[in-house]
This record gives sequence, C-alpha cells and structure tokens, in this order.
Amino acid sequence: MLQKTPTSPPVSDLAIPHAEGVSNDEFRAAMSRLAAGVVLVTAHDPDNGPRGEDVGMTATAFVSVSLDPPLVLVSLRNGSRMDDLLTDVPVWAVSILGEGQRHIAGRFAMKNRVSDRLLFADLPYARGEESGAPLMGGALATLECRTESRVVAGDHTLVVGRVLTVDAGAAGGGPLTYYQGRYRGLS
Repeated sequence: MLQKTPTSPPVSDLAIPHAEGVSNDEFRAAMSRLAAGVVLVTAHDPDNGPRGEDVGMTATAFVSVSLDPPLVLVSLRNGSRMDDLLTDVPVWAVSILGEGQRHIAGRFAMKNRVSDRLLFADLPYARGEESGAPLMGGALATLECRTESRVVAGDHTLVVGRVLTVDAGAAGGGPLTYYQGRYRGLS
C-alpha cells in the first residue's frame, strides 16, 4: 500500500499553532537569555506634514546577512508604524547604539506614541544622504539601506536591506546590549 507523505503548511501561514507545551511566557523567558545588540532604525516619511516626518524604532533583532552583496536584516512587528512605512519607503537607516545611548533606545521603544517629532527634537543627528533618515550622533556605526525583500514570519516581517552607505564612526565605548529585559553595557 502506497502511503502519502503529509504536506506541511506554508511557512508564511500565520495560523500555525505553538509547539505543544511551549507558551508565550516560556518562549519569552528563554529568549531573554540571549544578549542582543541594540539599534535605532529610522526612516523619513515624506508624506506626513509639509516637510515630512522622521520615524524611529528601537530594535534588537538586527543581523548581518551577507558580505557580497552587503545585506542586513531587521525584524519588524507586523502592523507597526515602521513596518507600514517601510512598505512604502524603500530606503531607511540604522544607528548601532553605544552603551551611553540607553536613553535613545528607551525613548524609541515606547509603544502607542502619536508622533516621533518630539523624540528627535533634542538628539544630535545627521541626515543620511541616500535615505534622508536620521543617523544618530555618537552611534558606534551607521548604515543606510534599501529594502531588497520582505518576508512575513509569524507576527513579524523580516526586512532584508542592501547596505548603501556605512560610517564606522569614531565613537568610543562598548555596544549597548539588551539582556533579560534590560539595556546593559558589556562591562
């Protein structure tokens, strides 16, 4: 008798249940034990107001993907302001934050804010030549990127960006990390 191998549902199917016995809290607790670098992802929304508006969000799910061509990946919560904006705006920027920039990470991690205009008001930044997005002063490094692809993965979208510019900066100090629910330095 010929047996058919059951077909698996598509990876992009959002209705895939949790593995048996894994709760959201257990998964979150396990992943909190993985230290992650902290970045500020920024973009300029040209359609919001007469001069447009700068938008930013703190991210800890940011990685290098490829050297040739230079690609990076950032994970964005589905339906977030940044996810919606990067659907329409193809260029964006990343500032890799240093341990002295916890206040920036905390400021842009706030949920349900009405506008980012005030969040940028007292921060030193330069505007990227390729993206027009804010690049944080004092960051360990900054990159400007153009979206290459977007992949829905559960409740997030993975955005792969081609790196257009890099500035490794002269900022000293160590990186800002996120570990067990808190921002930390390496020391």
